[in-house]
Amino acid sequence: MKARPILIVDDEKNVRLTLAQALEPLEFEIATAADGEEALAKLGEKQFELILLDLKMPGMDGMEVLRRVRASRPNIKIIIITAHGTIDSSVEAMKLGAVDFIQKPFAANEIRELVRKVLDRDAIAAEKAENYEAHIESAKKCIGEQQFDAAEEHVRQAIALDSTKAEAPNLLGALIEMQGDWLEALKHYRAALALDPAYKPADENLERIVMRHERCSGINLGEPQQEKKK
Repeated sequence: MKARPILIVDDEKNVRLTLAQALEPLEFEIATAADGEEALAKLGEKQFELILLDLKMPGMDGMEVLRRVRASRPNIKIIIITAHGTIDSSVEAMKLGAVDFIQKPFAANEIRELVRKVLDRDAIAAEKAENYEAHIESAKKCIGEQQFDAAEEHVRQAIALDSTKAEAPNLLGALIEMQGDWLEALKHYRAALALDPAYKPADENLERIVMRHERCSGINLGEPQQEKKK
């Protein structure tokens, strides 16, 4: 794989070093930043293809960096790094075109596989998506470009091709939640967990949305039957 410039943004030195070492076998051109201000300065100096961005940083946090990057450099791909089991900003991040998340701690092969997949996503021509994986990757490409209607169509086609995998209904739930229909999103998160009870993204999305709306309404959403009473 030819050298491609990547920026790692994390306030923890050990995380920056771990990520850089994990990506060494792929021969990327790596730069690092310890905070949001340094990241924006480096983005002003160089064209990066991908940013690995920590959400929780002192000073300017990852969400603000994401907003500014999307406003000035919308084509940069971004992988969100988080140490938190529940990503409160996941839907907001998706609205800004971030669709790939990785949680600390992570294995070197896990980050290499994700980076390869994200960087190779452009090679998938949407009109040639013919199988489940191609439709999922096309959907993520569309989200990165903030083409959410097209993303939803690809996800629905993926489900039509293979209704046994949890990733597609979870992604559909997130897209629907972005539109403000959290009850319908709830159904898709639960459907994803019914397919795979160990699928962490759906479990975290379900926990986040239930906790948020229970706090706001005082109504227990722990059982699916509660939806019918709305």
